[in-house]
Amino acid sequence: MEMEKRIEELEKQMNQLKDTFVKFEKNADANKLAMVVFSGDLDKALAAFIIATGAVAMGMDVVMFFTFWGTPLLRKKEGSSSDPKDMYGKMFGTMLPKGASKASLSQMNMGGMGTVMMKKLMKKKNVASLEEMIALAAELEVKIYICEMSMGLMGFSRSEMIDYPNLGFAGVAKFLEEAGTSKAQFFI
Repeated sequence: MEMEKRIEELEKQMNQLKDTFVKFEKNADANKLAMVVFSGDLDKALAAFIIATGAVAMGMDVVMFFTFWGTPLLRKKEGSSSDPKDMYGKMFGTMLPKGASKASLSQMNMGGMGTVMMKKLMKKKNVASLEEMIALAAELEVKIYICEMSMGLMGFSRSEMIDYPNLGFAGVAKFLEEAGTSKAQFFI
């Protein structure tokens, strides 16, 4: 009798696992990549966009979620916020890079010389710049979300962000929703 109950319980658990797996498979899109871009470093941002555009070229949908130090990469080069800023917003606005062209290397920056050398080498070797990679991502319909909490903390407004066809503003819940329907999730 005891053995029959244990077998019944095991069968019940197996069926629950099968149901869970089927639900996961229905919700996960085999051709989707969700990526958090936390870093604003040139080399890391380039890697993020190379992975994103490569994934699209392989038939995947790609969603990028920019947060904290990745957020300034998507600021316009010129212009300022149409919204008033507090002291901290003014400080972040001044101290953080304005756009992808101002990003520097995470390693071997050497007071900016490393970044200058890398950009020259990239141009010489016909490697796309970060700005070109962002434009390519737009052309390939990579979706980009900017974290509203990060923007709020740093005092950035929507009017300061680049014009990008698939740009949205969202919180972590949106990223988690996207990640939950993706087979791959990256954090850069």
